[in-house]
Amino acid sequence: MADTKREIERKYESDDATLPDLTRVPGVASVHGRGVTHLDATYHDTADQRLAASSITLRRRTGGADAGWHLKFPVAPGVRDEIRAPLSDTLPDELAALVRSRVRDRELRPVVRLRSDRDVRHLLDDQDQLLAEISVDTVHAERLTGGGGEARWTEIEVELADDGDPAFLDKVEKRLRKAGVRPSSSSSKLARALAETQTARTAGSSTQEAAACPPPATAPEAAPRHKHRPRPDGTPVTAGDHVLAYVRAQRDALVELDPAVRQDVPDAVHRMRVATRRLRSTFRSFRAVLDRAATDPVAADLKWLAAELGKDRDQEVLAERLTHALGRLPADQVTGPVAERLAAWSEARHKGAHHELVAILDSRRHLTLLDTLDGLLSDPPLRKKAAARPDKVLAKAVRKDFGKLAGLVEHALELPPGTERDTALHEARKKSKRTRYAAEAAVPALGEPAEEAVKDMKSLQGLLGDHQDSVMARRTLRELAAVAHAAGESDFTYGVLHAGEAHRARAAEEALPEAWSSISRAFPF
Repeated sequence: MADTKREIERKYESDDATLPDLTRVPGVASVHGRGVTHLDATYHDTADQRLAASSITLRRRTGGADAGWHLKFPVAPGVRDEIRAPLSDTLPDELAALVRSRVRDRELRPVVRLRSDRDVRHLLDDQDQLLAEISVDTVHAERLTGGGGEARWTEIEVELADDGDPAFLDKVEKRLRKAGVRPSSSSSKLARALAETQTARTAGSSTQEAAACPPPATAPEAAPRHKHRPRPDGTPVTAGDHVLAYVRAQRDALVELDPAVRQDVPDAVHRMRVATRRLRSTFRSFRAVLDRAATDPVAADLKWLAAELGKDRDQEVLAERLTHALGRLPADQVTGPVAERLAAWSEARHKGAHHELVAILDSRRHLTLLDTLDGLLSDPPLRKKAAARPDKVLAKAVRKDFGKLAGLVEHALELPPGTERDTALHEARKKSKRTRYAAEAAVPALGEPAEEAVKDMKSLQGLLGDHQDSVMARRTLRELAAVAHAAGESDFTYGVLHAGEAHRARAAEEALPEAWSSISRAFPF
């Protein structure tokens, strides 16, 4: 089984790679040498180095106390999550799954071998507690593909102890800098190995060899072929540039959140579902920019993915809502094993939904969707309006969405309370999200007016969302009450919770007219 460790470290280099007296670092009482360890690591990637392009490393390493497979994801500068699996001859399935959104059907193969002699020292406080580990690594890198190439260097690595204060690393760095040690120019050993072994190849290397192991790609897709490109610094210029930048951000979110969803990280499913909704909304809102003949099939697959993600997310929201409501009830209004039954329902539903969701992420349909999004960004189906000024095109799209939203809200307010009104308010909620996402895409071009629209839509979405959550909570409570009754348990508490949810729905409906009037009067477009 794999386990995860948060790794906080900094890398340095110097002309002689010697260490100063580290007992002069504030808080360090002693420095204990731990000896020299020989490490032998083989790094794996695709032929086009998709993992390296995302600053992800996957290696099989022998030597040291943590021999095995190591998969590292960047979290922030100097911070990575390392997922470890036991040593084996082949890549463990659980690690292969965590890089599938990036690798897809490409083959993972050895690309670089790093052999290091690591001289380790522990920095201890006056209680002999570990503060950090500092090592001097003498590295020999060997390129395993594309005609070979070798490089050698020495670097200094400082890794914070588990649960340590990151500010301690600043103190160590201050001491190292004073001794002439400087931060490394490479983010990782692999990045340096790829760069230096590429440089070290002989000038006579053939074009065929170079093509067999090209330098890391900066993105899965090639540069757009349309002539209205962003500026060299990446700043969007045209309406099409702005829309594509938003699409690219959501595509990236789908790919980057995949490992977190597989690992059942809290809120990961919700964030991935939001990314799918933003993509669908963008395709629908900006049909004047992107040809719907190309985007409609993609939107259909995104709708399918959002529905699959919703099976887990909707249950999660309901469980949190009902558990919180139950916790607020007086003790004399709780009869029977309500908490236990709610917990069992939540756990059973979650386990089943999560298992199904992982299968969806592994499915051919999902992986093809990611490839299709890459292709859409590589060769975008731009229409004539894509070349126009973004202020006019994007503002018009936001206004159009808001006009449709206004019709839905006003229709819902005309209906009497009941199922029909509940349905109408749910449709208005979905349209408020679409208007919000269109405004989000327009923020870089339109600034404050778009930001105000986003704020207004979030407020409206919250009110309508609370109403819809109440509708779903009441449905679930009726189902749970029926099960409890059949088991001979009291269903009184379920009725109390149902009444509370009905009250919340009425409060949302009563607040809606004034809230909508305020939003519609102040809408900035």
